[in-house]
Amino acid sequence: MGVERKWLFTLFTAAFLSFIILMFSSFSCFTSPMPFPSIVHYGPHHPPAFAYFISGGNRDSDRIFRLLLAVYHPRNRYLLHLGMDARDEERQRLAAATMSVPAIRAFRNVDVVGKADYVTYLGSSNVAVALRAASVMMKLDGGWDWFVTLSARDYPLVTQDGNANTVISVLDRGFALWICFFLDLSHVFSSVRRDLNFIDHTSDLGWKEKDRFQPIVVDPGLYLARRSQIFLATQKRDTPDAFNLFTGSPWVILSRSFLEYCIFGWDNLPRTLLMYFTNVKLSQEGYFHSVVCNAPEFKNTTVNGDLRYMIWDNPPKMEPLFLNVSVYDQMVESGAAFARQFEVGDRVLDMIDKKILKRGRNQAVPGAWCSGRRSWWVDPCSQWGDDVTILKPGPQAKKLEESVSSLLDDWSSHTNQCLITSEETED
Repeated sequence: MGVERKWLFTLFTAAFLSFIILMFSSFSCFTSPMPFPSIVHYGPHHPPAFAYFISGGNRDSDRIFRLLLAVYHPRNRYLLHLGMDARDEERQRLAAATMSVPAIRAFRNVDVVGKADYVTYLGSSNVAVALRAASVMMKLDGGWDWFVTLSARDYPLVTQDGNANTVISVLDRGFALWICFFLDLSHVFSSVRRDLNFIDHTSDLGWKEKDRFQPIVVDPGLYLARRSQIFLATQKRDTPDAFNLFTGSPWVILSRSFLEYCIFGWDNLPRTLLMYFTNVKLSQEGYFHSVVCNAPEFKNTTVNGDLRYMIWDNPPKMEPLFLNVSVYDQMVESGAAFARQFEVGDRVLDMIDKKILKRGRNQAVPGAWCSGRRSWWVDPCSQWGDDVTILKPGPQAKKLEESVSSLLDDWSSHTNQCLITSEETED
């Protein structure tokens, strides 16, 4: 009897150990990424790529990491910035979190700013930080087409596959052709024009003229001073007549060619306007808008919209209202690419992850580039195939396409594009 029990114990022990070994081997099989990343092709004959500049402040590292995973794709480039009010330990923790993602380790397309900038909310340091970020990303990567600004309080309403596919699909309306066939994932295309800039703008300054443009302010953040408030001069200045001023949403999607013009400036317009807006309150609401609409070679590239979903108070305050589950259906139907703003860990973010992005906790959004097996313990994007340019539109792609198509109707008719106030009144 004792021998029989010993034999059964040995048998069960061997079976249990075999099961454990099998589990670990299968787990390793499904989670080990490719040792080398796939080759990513860029250019007019390939899907577009985006450069995301994601910014935040103190205690925003977790929110930025979540947003990064929600907009991640191997084709894109990402620069994460925590302001000087955040501790170095928080920056290090964010950098460590990004490197824990297999795809990011392999493709190395995410960077965290180590020496952060001072950012004053009402000052012009926001524009300086954006220009510096664009300059850095140009040096890091020569393949991206559009520069997208996001904050830790934003969240996407479309997948990156759907985002790229929408840009591809709508750009065949009279000035580009890109025919995409999904299912067999083959692409037939010719040329694509990628110089459009999505900027919500108007020349009707209204109350902003006296409150924002005429006061003279000094942003201490430009001079590396640890101060959260701007300095306000006692005198005001007249509205300039050498150029037209425009204002609008600070959240923009800018073409690479336009940013090269702003940064390298082959004429004096970008520098002249930068000098003016250095002393303007909330200059991020007017600098890019004024440059693009005063530059003859770029004013016809403006699409009047920021592709964001926001709800404003009446009268509007400095920031839009916080979004929650009560407006989820409105967000879904809006056709926007991004929504703003959200409280930390709000339940509606989980709804977006589950219903739109199909994203697991601490995992990237599974796109067509992900080839790993999906289960409750495995990240499907821990493995990928040879071709990461494959696109698979998400459930919101159609609505975004309709929204962009409507904006492009206005763009092609020139009815809502860099108009000065008198022209807007006539229309």
